Amino acid sequence: MIKLRNFNIADAFVLRQQKFHNLSIQEIQNMICDWNKHEFQGRYFEMFAIVRDDEIIGTISLYQLSNSVISIGPEVFLKFQRQGFGKQSVALALETCKSKGYKIVCQQVLAANSASIALHKSLGFETDEYCYKNQKGVDVYIFLKSLI
Repeated sequence: MIKLRNFNIADAFVLRQQKFHNLSIQEIQNMICDWNKHEFQGRYFEMFAIVRDDEIIGTISLYQLSNSVISIGPEVFLKFQRQGFGKQSVALALETCKSKGYKIVCQQVLAANSASIALHKSLGFETDEYCYKNQKGVDVYIFLKSLI
């Protein structure tokens, strides 16, 4: 069983080991302080630790796209992938989004990421199956899910 929680300063060591190898502990702690403001570029943003048995196994972010639309950004650390934690964490994030009053979740999923495509479909997201180029020129599919 997993849970989502906000990061604290002490988590910087795990984040450095698992994700931000090139950043100092102080830089990561500063980033955690920024995350805990729950705002980015004037919009709601929240970063959570994905936790299993008190061990951080990944991150998941929520970012407001509009008053009723939000996106979810999951990342399960490599050694914990393919164990169902991505699906569990996105399901928990969906409940959080719904409780905050969002109506739609909109996701960009890399066209080359078959695991993420399968995950989103298994959670009831819909797509038009059209491959778009995102702002970075990368092929993505747009997935949508109603929270109503």
